[in-house]
Amino acid sequence: MSIEITMPALSPTMEEGTLAKWHVKEGDKIESGMVLAEIETDKATMEVEAVDEGVIGKILVAEGTEGVKVNAVIAILLEEGEDKSALDKPAAAPPAPPAAPSVSSADTSPASQGGSADEKPISSPTSGGSGHKVADGGGGKAAEGDRLKASPLAKRIAADKGLDLSAIKGSGPHGRIVKRDVENAQPGAAKPATAAPSAAPVEIDHDAPLARYGIAADRYDVVKADGITKIAAKRLSESFRDIPHFPLNVDCRIDALLDFRKRINEAAGEGVKVSVNDILIKAAGLALKKVPAANASWIEDGRIALHRHADVSMAVAIEGGLITPIIFDADTKGLVQISTESKDLAARARTRKLKPEEYQGGTFSLSNLGMFGIQSFSSIINPPQGMILSVGAGEQRPVVKEGALAIATVMTVTLTCDHRVVDGATGAKWIAAFRTFVEDPMTMLM
Repeated sequence: MSIEITMPALSPTMEEGTLAKWHVKEGDKIESGMVLAEIETDKATMEVEAVDEGVIGKILVAEGTEGVKVNAVIAILLEEGEDKSALDKPAAAPPAPPAAPSVSSADTSPASQGGSADEKPISSPTSGGSGHKVADGGGGKAAEGDRLKASPLAKRIAADKGLDLSAIKGSGPHGRIVKRDVENAQPGAAKPATAAPSAAPVEIDHDAPLARYGIAADRYDVVKADGITKIAAKRLSESFRDIPHFPLNVDCRIDALLDFRKRINEAAGEGVKVSVNDILIKAAGLALKKVPAANASWIEDGRIALHRHADVSMAVAIEGGLITPIIFDADTKGLVQISTESKDLAARARTRKLKPEEYQGGTFSLSNLGMFGIQSFSSIINPPQGMILSVGAGEQRPVVKEGALAIATVMTVTLTCDHRVVDGATGAKWIAAFRTFVEDPMTMLM
């Protein structure tokens, strides 16, 4: 009996995904453990392995298909001894649009069409009256009068080549003439050599994505957003709109931290390089334990979750967006262990090899743009977390030390708080604790 291969749920919250790539084709013999396909979830691309053995009878979902629902059938596996006759059961077809009811001369009353005597018969969309007219399909002309349907770029190319658009058949939506139609036009589509065509005003294609902003379609390129970008756009839009947030910022002097880091790396030996970010992750974890009221999440039914562990999510830039792998129990781990874990997580994040449990479930986030020279910025909260810290570049600035002007290495950090769980006083206590650990890193060892 044939076996249905279904879209797996690769995380507890996954509802749909993108079938990024097939590693097999129809007719391939499959053994248990073989990689069948790559599935793109909201934050990672993961491999799907075969559980059963057999032969790929039919692939039902093409690679690159987006929005494939969890448990949807994506392929059929034939067991040993089965042939393709087992595939005769047709796949469910998408529902067809309802056809306009036909009205015969012998059956024209509203009641005989299944409606009440008060209902009016439905007119066909191709008939006269107020129904929409359809394109004639010939020469790219619209049914509404004789106006040619052509994109601005197609018109421009046709004018340059001296082509008669009325002699070109459009392959775009509703018979619209597009760039490829003009480029592929045969010489017979040329206009008679008369007066040079006058320059037509730029026309906005009202079917173009940015038409409502008055931007012509030939002045930009449209690229497809991947799953990560679309999910991030949706979640961050909801976060910025729905979470009442506020920022707190403070300057931290980090000369002592830089010296502390140097001594840590000298003591650790070859192969270990603790970064400033590793030390900040440790300081954030300790501050969360010192001010537990700040380590919280809002629950939509009006309750607050107080987290028992300090799990710090670190923002990592990947192609197409950001991902936030987690250093769990950051307050209890040594700096060398944090350094090793963060480098491994970041490397696997960039190749999209993280497991869902490695980037889901943090209680706090840290985003560092200091390496790009950004002095300060505010981040959008990563729900359901209650806070996110934005770290700017460390740079030499004039400061006052003991009443005298001096030079110190200063780093600006901004804490964005969800006001439902972290009010101004609580956020201020947390950022003060964090600042103490950063400016006097020896206190992290106490």
